[in-house]
Amino acid sequence: MELAKKDLVQMLHGQGDNDTADALAAADLPDTVDTERDAGALAAVGLDQATLQGHIAAGAIGGNMTM
Repeated sequence: MELAKKDLVQMLHGQGDNDTADALAAADLPDTVDTERDAGALAAVGLDQATLQGHIAAGAIGGNMTM
């Protein structure tokens, strides 16, 4: 799945997960995050696949999301 890094950061802040949002914002990731390609970097900031899917289900991200 691809999604905009800024949208993911904003969603995490909106859900109160500020530490993860700040870590993601500071991470060396492209503006468009590919959850498969960038899985290692996402896991390093606390967003393994299960956690990421839970956040997405809890607060749908608009914009550039493709599966």
